[in-house]
Amino acid sequence: METIDHALAEGRKFLSEHESKRFLSRFGIPVTPEVLVSSLDDARIAAQEIGYPVVLKGASPTVVHKTELNMVELNIRNPIDLADAYEQIMINAKAACDRVLVQKMIFGERELIVGFTRDFQFGPCVMFGVGGFFAELFRDITFRLPPLTERDAIEMMDDIKGNNLLRGFRGSSPVHKEALSRILIVLGDIGIQYSSIKEMDINPLIVQSDGSLIAVDALIGLSPQG
Repeated sequence: METIDHALAEGRKFLSEHESKRFLSRFGIPVTPEVLVSSLDDARIAAQEIGYPVVLKGASPTVVHKTELNMVELNIRNPIDLADAYEQIMINAKAACDRVLVQKMIFGERELIVGFTRDFQFGPCVMFGVGGFFAELFRDITFRLPPLTERDAIEMMDDIKGNNLLRGFRGSSPVHKEALSRILIVLGDIGIQYSSIKEMDINPLIVQSDGSLIAVDALIGLSPQG
């Protein structure tokens, strides 16, 4: 695909978050409404079009861990706060980026992680588990080798210790398991089809109150060798 080829030609090891989510959206994976901008005026226009509240993120293909560099501002509710957040990101970025991603603020109490990693012996291994802050804390994840069937995907959901999160939660609806199955199956297919993708993380994949799913952050790692 052109995006991947272009990144590899530049010697990059990762797609940016925006590039990663654009890539995933082509396969029917739901992602956040967002616009990449290069000025505060454009950020104001984008936020108005997307609708408040929004998130601002410093955008650069060379910066992977934006949160650690304080390049993420959440739950911005008006143009005044937007200007303050934009300025703060530019200060914290210290020239590491010159663009900002304006993204719809997505609310949900349940966060999942999905993706795959490419093992040198077995090839792509599809991953599923509890995401967000708890992803690294609990490492409650499971793996399967693609191609996946719907039964494989359902078994992955049952495998994690935190599978209760997939049921109704604090008045919210159960996770749409068919939609989650499709995402897991698609990720496996991508892993098989694109040997130049070394790894992929969607974290968090937020479960909204109605049980639907949306990818809030994503990262695709590349392998020049393919």
